[in-house]
Amino acid sequence: MKEHLKTSVRVSGRGDTKQKAIADALNSVQRTVLKESSNIILRIEPLDVEVINATVKVTKEKFLFVFFPRDREFYSVVLDVALDVTLLNVQEIRFESV
Repeated sequence: MKEHLKTSVRVSGRGDTKQKAIADALNSVQRTVLKESSNIILRIEPLDVEVINATVKVTKEKFLFVFFPRDREFYSVVLDVALDVTLLNVQEIRFESV
């Protein structure tokens, strides 16, 4: 009934800081694994994280096109995450009719 599966998923994230971009990418790991499987997921354990692409985009903003110039940074990251997933196989559960 309980199965172990080793898999790898590619996730991406964006944010206005490096931490927010990486956290956004890691938060989407569970959604990605749920899309791939019809079983119930008991535990997802990351084994390794590899950075595929990490970029920063800097834009200059000004209030009323003249005043208070500032630089805004937007970070984006693409990660490959190796996972050890523990599943509960729904097909093997026998239900009895009452």
